[in-house]
Amino acid sequence: MALPPEVCIRGAGIVGRTLALLLARERVRVALVAPAEPAAREDVRAYALNAASKALLESLRAWPDAGHATPVREMLVHGDEGGRVHFQARQHAVDALAWIVDVPALERQLADAVRFAPQVEVVSAPVKAPLTVVCEGKASSTRELLGVHYEVARYPQHAIAARLEAERPHDDTARQWFNDKGEVLALLPLGGPGSRALALVWSVDQFRAPTLLAQDADTFCAGVREACGDALGAFTLTSERAAWPLQRATADRWIGRFTTEDGKDGGAWALAGDAAHTVHPLAGQGLNLGLADAAALAQILKQREYWRSVGDTRLLRRYERARRADVLAMGLATDGLQQLFAHAMDPLPQLRNWGMRGFDRTRVVKNWIARQAMGLA
Repeated sequence: MALPPEVCIRGAGIVGRTLALLLARERVRVALVAPAEPAAREDVRAYALNAASKALLESLRAWPDAGHATPVREMLVHGDEGGRVHFQARQHAVDALAWIVDVPALERQLADAVRFAPQVEVVSAPVKAPLTVVCEGKASSTRELLGVHYEVARYPQHAIAARLEAERPHDDTARQWFNDKGEVLALLPLGGPGSRALALVWSVDQFRAPTLLAQDADTFCAGVREACGDALGAFTLTSERAAWPLQRATADRWIGRFTTEDGKDGGAWALAGDAAHTVHPLAGQGLNLGLADAAALAQILKQREYWRSVGDTRLLRRYERARRADVLAMGLATDGLQQLFAHAMDPLPQLRNWGMRGFDRTRVVKNWIARQAMGLA
């Protein structure tokens, strides 16, 4: 890059690379910080991406092939006492409610796209720029150095992720079960239509998680089969198991300015993705929120007045205002659902399952919620 960068992005994960490509498309010079990392363990994560995220990644030519992005044509959500909500893509005149995307495949697509983006220079350490965007994830060291308060509400749960093969095909259907302990089991379709491959995301009590991780494969799969009511027959474990603690978190500031050691202005900074916020995974909206951050910031920088720098604080406040409300609403919604099923005291089980059945019959509200989740509102 002959000229110095205008934006330095700290963090070369999915959100960081997406933002780099969006800015490069607008001919903004970007330094993408991607320090060398040791060989990682097998990545068993899969993300549910909505129509807005799919369109964004397709515009960057970074959408994975059909074998790594499986359409969800139906979604079944089960309560603990017979409550059920059924979503169908055809009811909304769309091809899919969401797509379940293999994380390693998506990361490879983005990495390949970055290599062919002349406006993006991959660097091993941060460089000075008018704007630094922090996309380092929920454990961001830069955010901590900036003195940003990251308000964390920890759930007494861990998420367990793994890959499974079912006895019966998934039929392009995502399935989810809530129990009266607040635990949530999700089986997400993988491998394309007709496949029997699944991504498991199981939010369980933090003290139960080590036991499940230590079980042999057959015992673990039998527990999954029991928890989902034998919905797809027997399971075979086809990957390692991974686990992490669950939390809801939001940074108190999303933008600001660096101050150098001698008290001078060192440029602006902004947070995006998990460095700015996290939510419970039960609605599958975490990465959708992060990609929406990248899209909003890139759009605001694109539309800036010609005389404004990319590091103009007033400009960045537009980004913060644009994203805070959406993130807050999603955080409250997912937290409310988790709390609703975290208590077994009567009459809560009967009321919440009655509410699920009523919601399933209320077309207007149900359609509005579905379109919000699909990113079509």
